[in-house]
Amino acid sequence: MEESKRQKQVAGVIQEEMNDIFLRMGLNMINGGMVSIAAVKVTPDLLEARFYLSLFQVKDTEAVIAKIEERKGELRRQLGERVKQQLRRVPELRFFKDDTLDHVFKMEEIFKKINEERDK
Repeated sequence: MEESKRQKQVAGVIQEEMNDIFLRMGLNMINGGMVSIAAVKVTPDLLEARFYLSLFQVKDTEAVIAKIEERKGELRRQLGERVKQQLRRVPELRFFKDDTLDHVFKMEEIFKKINEERDK
């Protein structure tokens, strides 16, 4: 289903604010790896925000997501303080690993193998 204009606007505001919150709380660097919010998707009722996290040079991705999940209440409270003028209710926060880069690297490997086989 297509995202509405309102969903996209709310997702943009939430992503901008959460990027700043992550930076201030030190969640952008965990265990020597870099964490950034790749995308935010908001449900049509605006009651749930799904964050897709890009994890760069992170050895244990599950542990990093678990660490962020532990601080979900604090993150939601801070987000609420920042968006209270724009939203009636602060959405529930859900965090997922963004595997877009993994797919890109796999596709590059496949194309590289195809080109090597073609050159033989």
